[in-house]
Amino acid sequence: MLIPMDVTFPNMALVAQRLHSPQLDNPPEAIRAAIAQLGPEARMRPGMRVAVTAGSRGINDIPLILSTVVRELRQRGAEPFIVPAMGSHGGATPEGQLAVLHTLGITEEVVGCPIHSSLETVQLGETPDGVPVFIDRLAAEAEGIVVVNRIKAHTDFRGPVESGLMKMMTIGLGKHRGALTAHRHAARLTYSVVVASIAREVIRRAPLLFGLGLIENAYDQMAEVVAVWPEEIEKTEEGMLLRAKALMPRLPFHQLDILVVDEIGKDISGAGMDPNVIGRLPNTDGPQTLSIRRIFVRDLSSRSYGNGIGIGMADFTTQRFVDKFDRRPTYINALTSGSTDKVSIPAVAQTDREAIEWAFMTIGPVASQMSRVARIQNTLHLERFYASEALREEVEANPALEVLSEWAPMRFDADGGLQPERVLK
Repeated sequence: MLIPMDVTFPNMALVAQRLHSPQLDNPPEAIRAAIAQLGPEARMRPGMRVAVTAGSRGINDIPLILSTVVRELRQRGAEPFIVPAMGSHGGATPEGQLAVLHTLGITEEVVGCPIHSSLETVQLGETPDGVPVFIDRLAAEAEGIVVVNRIKAHTDFRGPVESGLMKMMTIGLGKHRGALTAHRHAARLTYSVVVASIAREVIRRAPLLFGLGLIENAYDQMAEVVAVWPEEIEKTEEGMLLRAKALMPRLPFHQLDILVVDEIGKDISGAGMDPNVIGRLPNTDGPQTLSIRRIFVRDLSSRSYGNGIGIGMADFTTQRFVDKFDRRPTYINALTSGSTDKVSIPAVAQTDREAIEWAFMTIGPVASQMSRVARIQNTLHLERFYASEALREEVEANPALEVLSEWAPMRFDADGGLQPERVLK
């Protein structure tokens, strides 16, 4: 141990949280109905080549969603193909972006059409503020583009539209060059202004056919799907963002001494761990709904493939995390987005126990056994978490919470590993 400390670990219990979660019974049928209601065949012709966007976010059932869209386009006589729309992710290489899609289950066999991955872009023009507008060359040369994305709160900024169809047109379809351009100009104009202005130019100048906006509930299940004409995307997305925010999973506390996060990763959040959940929101003057004194990140998700962006928001981590941290994809992501603060490695402990002892050491004059501690799997899954006994009164008074286990001391194995190994296991 770096600094010896006598810690009496608090009693913890596993807690279930019931979240308001409307759900579509049959997502493929809902997609088909949304497209049929829009009637895109009115703007289509037989044989037209249509690019369908596929992002890097962990959207639930995204292979099924894309394959449904592809079938609907084929039935209307189009020749669809998939283009990765993920900015600089995948190491900013065509092969890397294709690999990201494969890890999400998006293959040509599954979606039923070709996948064409390229980092080449074309410039469509400039925004009124003088920002160059770039999009994927293959998409620009198609006769139609269908933008598919989940609509949700962004991790870095607040605005009428945040993460969704408008951002995918700006950052995702912009590839590395467009993403870098947008982020650099956002330092002058703000993200909200840049995303909206670039997306408006894409809508005006690119061969957009329609957009398909998705909302997920707190359990990653599809709650809403809307097909929308390009000229109506911005207004429609504003309303969908408000509904998406109402369904966001949150921790049911206002203040914690310590938050233990089992894993972070790009498959969990674009920021590794969602600042909306942990209350550490950059680039915004909005209210902070949760104050946390110390955050300990235990591990990096295997599906993040070494991209450890977000670790800079933590106060402590482990050598386990550092051993999985790959600087190349992480730094490419950080430099493109301008989020270099999110990749700074915090204090590195050899074991979980050591990191938690350091956290107790630095929260102020609070007895460790009386500290307010929560432990989550990640910021995407908050339906179950561990809470310390100092939170017991709040837990038992909340009708949305149920204690699932006995209150027992936080425990570790012989090697200092926190037990159980993972919250959701």
